[in-house]
Amino acid sequence: LGCSRISFLCFAWVYNFISIIYPNFLHVQTILQNLESFATFFNYSNLWVSACLCGFYCIKIANFRNRFFIYLKIKIDRMVPWLLLGSVVLSLIIGILVYNTIDKAVGKNLNFTCRESLQKATIGIEEHFFPLYFFTGFLYTTSFIAVIFSAVFLLFSLWRHKHKMQTNSTSSLSMEAHIRAMKSILSFFIMYSINFMFLILTLIYSLKHQNHVIFLGYLIQ
Repeated sequence: LGCSRISFLCFAWVYNFISIIYPNFLHVQTILQNLESFATFFNYSNLWVSACLCGFYCIKIANFRNRFFIYLKIKIDRMVPWLLLGSVVLSLIIGILVYNTIDKAVGKNLNFTCRESLQKATIGIEEHFFPLYFFTGFLYTTSFIAVIFSAVFLLFSLWRHKHKMQTNSTSSLSMEAHIRAMKSILSFFIMYSINFMFLILTLIYSLKHQNHVIFLGYLIQ
């Protein structure tokens, strides 16, 4: 998770610096394709690994009497490696799709002889990218919903257990541990929400070519 997060931010910052300082360099050979595909791969790895781990901790720690939940609690240890592998494979597929989409758009629209061709190439890339933008927003939202449900279920389970401990006059140390756990989950949920909000904003402003706003979004992320 740490590697995917750091790698995404590195590629995102490199892309943003180039687009502000020397935007025409992005249309040289496969620079744009590589930067976008690698950034996309690491971004989705980061998001889906976060969602998988959040779901894992929710199932392991939370305590509900539902049969399906008990079944998941028994099987989750075996499921997690496959979920993480699935997240990486899905991210790789999306990264390849992004590379191919940009490559086709650049190949059809880019002529290296004049300035107007660069503008036409940019318009062509946007036309090709609308379905991917929609798909990207959908996957962002799906991973965010998974995190929301996991965090809410886990907070509810810990709060209910804390309430039982209060009625049973359990030691203050156990109470403090539960309160710290709830604060940690809540702070993670707030940070993930901010991250999601700025992911959507950078997605919107990338269509408007407002690179300074995108740079600010990456800075806050």
